[in-house]
Amino acid sequence: MGGKVKLAERIRGVKPSPTLAIDAQAKAMKAAGVDVIGFGAGEPDFDTPENIKQAAVEALNAGFTKYCPVGGIPELKQAIVDKLKNDNGLEYKPAEVVVSCGAKHSIYQIAQVLFQEGDEVIIPAPYWVSYLDIISLTSAKPVVVGSRSEEGFKMAPEAFERAITPRTKGLILNSPSNPTGCCYEREDLEAIAEIAVKHKITVISDEIYEKLIYDGFTFVSIASLGEEIKDLTLVVNGVSKTYAMTGWRIGYTAGRKEVITAITTIQSQSTSNPNSIAMKASYEALTGPQEEVARMVTEFDRRRRYMMERLQAIPGVTCPTPRGAFYTFADYSSYYGKGYNGEKITDSNALAACLLDKFKVAAVPGAAFGEDSCLRLSYATSMENISEGLDRIQTALAQLK
Repeated sequence: MGGKVKLAERIRGVKPSPTLAIDAQAKAMKAAGVDVIGFGAGEPDFDTPENIKQAAVEALNAGFTKYCPVGGIPELKQAIVDKLKNDNGLEYKPAEVVVSCGAKHSIYQIAQVLFQEGDEVIIPAPYWVSYLDIISLTSAKPVVVGSRSEEGFKMAPEAFERAITPRTKGLILNSPSNPTGCCYEREDLEAIAEIAVKHKITVISDEIYEKLIYDGFTFVSIASLGEEIKDLTLVVNGVSKTYAMTGWRIGYTAGRKEVITAITTIQSQSTSNPNSIAMKASYEALTGPQEEVARMVTEFDRRRRYMMERLQAIPGVTCPTPRGAFYTFADYSSYYGKGYNGEKITDSNALAACLLDKFKVAAVPGAAFGEDSCLRLSYATSMENISEGLDRIQTALAQLK
């Protein structure tokens, strides 16, 4: 018998993604015949548009199944350059763009090439679950800056500046936000950009939900606010959320050439090129018809309005209106301290466990996002599921004593 394998120190503090774990648990329960309503998934429930799937079929039939340039095929990189110019007013060259295996992969690689032990990276809370672990894997220190529900869960510029030390090297900014759906206005971004430029802090701008916006909100990329902030910003985006292509795993980064070159180098020693067929499909996504995107956004908006109406009608639940993405992040903490059948609800983990075990509703505890008073519910599911799931949540909360 062999001895016990000793794992590297870096893996000891890394936790599995809680959103993926809860989604997997809900799917396993469904597969076992349990009637579970899943609000955990961070992916559109729509199918990938037909023209995009057809482009993948054509790539297969043409034998486009070999190795490609590590940083992405030229036509896709050019399509990304054109998209950034047309949608965001950003001028990049193809050499300033690298295509990776999803936006998560993009952020991971940025962190690997920029941060190291002794560095600090500011992360506004509530935050996407993977940011802290991605930074910790570089041996840098994540510095969490809280925000308030009454202010729409947006990091105040003065709180950002207070968190800066001589060790601060980066800021991760996510707008529209997962988990809150909050969106930073132009004036918010201008204030943050001014501070980042003053202190020469790299901004990783996670814009993956850029197209999923409501109530007439106008999306602005922080990189578009002037040459100085553009020089400091790495724009991260992809096709997963906008085009219902989560499983295709295509994301991209745009930024200074030397950083993009470094990312391409590390990618050459890890994944090599992203999936060849998925890149052809992504080219069609960016350059083909966009009507399906508008249709999906309209439907998400309908669900958002309904979910907000239902949540706001539940006594003791408060929720800022999300203006982007497809999540609500409501505060259920008025129910903490109560119990169900003798089991006390002490925090978001306990409430989420009670909802799943006793009422067959899967929600993600806010503790995973750095805000324990809340639960994240995704409305990337059918109206029928949303209605039934909210009925169950309302029933559950009413029974807590």
